[in-house]
Amino acid sequence: MTTVGIHASHEQIPPGALLRAVIRAEAAGFDAAMCSDHFAPWTDAQGESGFAWSWLGAALASTALPFGVVTAPGQRYHPAITAQAIATLGEMFPGRFWAALGSGEAMNEHITGDGWPPKEARNARLRECADVIRALLAGEEVTHTGLITVDRARLWTLPSHPPALLAAAVSAGTAGRVAEWADGLITVAQEPDALARVVDAYRSAGGRGPIALQVHLSYAGSDAEALRIASDQWRAGVVRPPLAWDLDSPDAFEAASADATEDDIRAAVMVSSDPSELAARIAALVELGFDSVYLHHVGTEQDAFIDMAGAELVPALGGVA
Repeated sequence: MTTVGIHASHEQIPPGALLRAVIRAEAAGFDAAMCSDHFAPWTDAQGESGFAWSWLGAALASTALPFGVVTAPGQRYHPAITAQAIATLGEMFPGRFWAALGSGEAMNEHITGDGWPPKEARNARLRECADVIRALLAGEEVTHTGLITVDRARLWTLPSHPPALLAAAVSAGTAGRVAEWADGLITVAQEPDALARVVDAYRSAGGRGPIALQVHLSYAGSDAEALRIASDQWRAGVVRPPLAWDLDSPDAFEAASADATEDDIRAAVMVSSDPSELAARIAALVELGFDSVYLHHVGTEQDAFIDMAGAELVPALGGVA
């Protein structure tokens, strides 16, 4: 059976409304939730960026759902602080929280004023952070000198069982590299052959644990309205890595996506007014080897989507093997 979750987008929706949305999603039948961890939105049209970690405490306390977050330790967050945040949520909500670690985007990380490292250096920094976080969650005192520096860090409050540390990966190359340390993998929907390569790379390299998929979609009463929403709110999704990792402002993403065509937007977002079509398209991706799928409706109004998904998508996708 597939876990069907909702993705809460801090870039688009104020935290209070986002909290009400996940409460509604639980009532509608969603199995789980996850959220983004941004300092800035992708575009001015999105216009929000609440702090994920304080919101997660409220969301976990307000629902019985398991939650996850995709976060980037190493620059904006020192890994010891990330470990402390993970441990605190894990202690308060045993078995209900996971964190996926990624190498980050300049959009969020440039605020420290430090230089933005090349991808290979970011990958190496992520591995150091993952090792430090795992050791701290195991109760060890950590001193480390490398791409990051840690001096005699120890977590004094620990959960009974450390939350899972997943890895976030978009490419097959990254998926293969993180398999050595990750407890699972999360990736984002793309062309099916590319997704299949990501799954295969992770499993072939010995990757353990669940594999999760995040799907950006736009649902409305008509295809035209769904396309308008996607164009307004998720046009920046047409900007793909590696450029998406390196642009450092909403203005830069707006400029890079200014000439996006309808086909470009439909390639980045599933656009539809037909729940059956959405269910079939998402199921075809899940069948590539995913244990869970997190649905992100890119519109700022979530209620109609949540109600439709609870009635149509959650039951259809939950039965996909």
